[in-house]
Amino acid sequence: MPPPADIVKVAIEWPGAFPKLMEIDQKKPLSAIIKEVCEGWSLGNHENFALQIADATNFYITEKNRNDIKNGSILRLTTSPYQTAVQLHERIQSTSMDAKLESLKDLANASRDITFAQEFINLDGISLLTQMVESGTERYQKLQKIMKPCFGDLLSFTLTAFVELMDHGIVSWDTFSVAFIKKIAGYVNKSAMDTAVLQRSLAILESMVLNSQDLYHKVAQEITIGQLIPHLQGTDQDIQTYTVAVINALFLKAPEEKRQEMAHILAQKQLRSIILSNVIRSPTPINDEMAHQLYVLQVLTFNLLEDRMMTKMDPQDQAQRDIIFELRRIAFDVECDPNNSGSIEKRKSMYTRDYKKLGFINHVNPAVDFTQIPPGMLALDNMLYFARHHQDAYIRIVLENSSREDKHECPFGRSSIELTKMLCEILKVGELPSENCHDFHPMFFTHDRSFEEFFCICIQLLNKTWKEMRATSEDFNKVMQVVREQIMRALTLKPNSLDQFKSRLQNLSYTEILKIRQSERMNQEDFQSRPILELKEKIQPEIMELIKQQRLNRLCDGTCFRKISSRRRQDKFWYCRLSPNHKVLHYGDLEESPQGEVPHDSLQDKLPVADIKAVITGKDCPHMKEKGALKQNKEVLELAFSVLYESDEYLNFIAPDKHEYCVWTDGLNALLGKEMTSDYTKSDMDTLLSMEMKLRLLDLENIQIPEAPPPIPKEPSNYDFVYDCN
Repeated sequence: MPPPADIVKVAIEWPGAFPKLMEIDQKKPLSAIIKEVCEGWSLGNHENFALQIADATNFYITEKNRNDIKNGSILRLTTSPYQTAVQLHERIQSTSMDAKLESLKDLANASRDITFAQEFINLDGISLLTQMVESGTERYQKLQKIMKPCFGDLLSFTLTAFVELMDHGIVSWDTFSVAFIKKIAGYVNKSAMDTAVLQRSLAILESMVLNSQDLYHKVAQEITIGQLIPHLQGTDQDIQTYTVAVINALFLKAPEEKRQEMAHILAQKQLRSIILSNVIRSPTPINDEMAHQLYVLQVLTFNLLEDRMMTKMDPQDQAQRDIIFELRRIAFDVECDPNNSGSIEKRKSMYTRDYKKLGFINHVNPAVDFTQIPPGMLALDNMLYFARHHQDAYIRIVLENSSREDKHECPFGRSSIELTKMLCEILKVGELPSENCHDFHPMFFTHDRSFEEFFCICIQLLNKTWKEMRATSEDFNKVMQVVREQIMRALTLKPNSLDQFKSRLQNLSYTEILKIRQSERMNQEDFQSRPILELKEKIQPEIMELIKQQRLNRLCDGTCFRKISSRRRQDKFWYCRLSPNHKVLHYGDLEESPQGEVPHDSLQDKLPVADIKAVITGKDCPHMKEKGALKQNKEVLELAFSVLYESDEYLNFIAPDKHEYCVWTDGLNALLGKEMTSDYTKSDMDTLLSMEMKLRLLDLENIQIPEAPPPIPKEPSNYDFVYDCN
């Protein structure tokens, strides 16, 4: 007979004694269980004790998390969180350097547990740590010279404990003094500082900036881009990552009017070229976190274009009209002085003719073309950049098209406006960075005016594609679709430079795009004859079963998920995998991202599949409702899902990417006997079904398959041809 569901069998350790095997009744109060354990070892004052998970986390067992205890768990009897907090609070104030160092190390480890953190914070522990940091440099200035490693460790453990305590979100960041900020900024500004101290200091500054607008202003006064740049020129990628994260945080929180000024400073300090040389082209492979920070920097840089993108041209503004005159002057090598062109009517006629050649929709007043937002004035900026910096290509395109037949000319003005709008959509100009994206493009770090250069390459591509398609004005939208496909396919290959991007576009001519489309169409060809449709219907259940088995096998392999916190860079990891018999989900926290699979026995927590009630996705997930910042992020919403079990308990996930999201939601739905509805399943079904159909029809190549089965022939007049073997 199986044991009752409320009884779990565990082992409990106590230093200096043999472990005890014990059955815990989950219906009993936790204090009563601890009292029973203490009495077994003849320990008094049971209220001063608590139970911990005996693993690397050392998390305390509380009434809230006690249901996580599973059969076979190993627990440890230890001092209560309050008693531990009191002891550490006293020990870190010790006058003995060794005792102080050891206690701060213990505090840094213990602070990861929210139960302990709450008790330590209640003792005003955060204030004590900040006071130690504020006074630390003066107090240990002499010690630093003779015991530098010891001082570095002391400060490192102090800052680590501070970071871990603040990560729980119990204390507001707004409570810290200017003296503390100056101290942390001082550690960052020093040329030679312990690596661990520098890491923690950068992490603290990033969190301050992201979590408080008031602290942003204080930090911005203490830290300059020039002081951060040297940290990017080293070889430690973790330090480089933290540094880029601080720059991104300052960029993100800067008021609108200061962002352009900050971008100018970044350009002056040659941030782009330093990142290109020391990070992107470094021999060390770029890890996911650095890739994310580079992606964020790329997005924030392109978002500087949003103001121009959303600014309409004022047709009455003479300065803006002069830009259009400049485009005309460069293209046709004419002077724009209105006094040397004869009568007003003649000048108007001449301007209208030239503006038509330039490809504007409104030939009389082309300024009207730039009143559409997006792309607004950004399109005109791009055209002027192209005309000035790639003058030969600009003149060639304009003159080529002005000499063609009207129906085949590629309108440069209209094309530039629509192309600018398209590029803004592709690069998502104006959108906030995604929490999970690592999609940065190295080529955008190779030029100070990368967006304008990107436009210059693409406008020449558009003109080339227009000629290859022999397009007319009626084909304008078709040409734009082809150009978009060419650009997207070239970007997917992640070119390392703009020249490489250009050469890849050369290989994606209109003819090549047609071949790719034809190939894809052939691969997805859907035969419509009745016998073929009947065969497809017969095969589909087999394919669906194959997909289901693949999903379940992937769940058995498991996946590493991130626990996204307010300080993204110091996220924790956790792993989840399905048991080989498909009856239990095993999961547990990890210290770092694993290399390969994680064994079942190292994952302490279990969730029986039979207990799962439903799979919830997107904005309905509890962890999406809790996190306001994440709730607004469309990309994170698309990767979120939760497993509902028992009455109101949830296991919350944020998939690392869309592929893993589809695998897990499909697999969980398959376990629950529900339909697998993801885009990934549809794609797999189309691919596998197409392959299976082609294999089965291979012998029928070039044979016409009739719509109806052939008629059954009449019976023969006799069966004399039948040979009886008996």
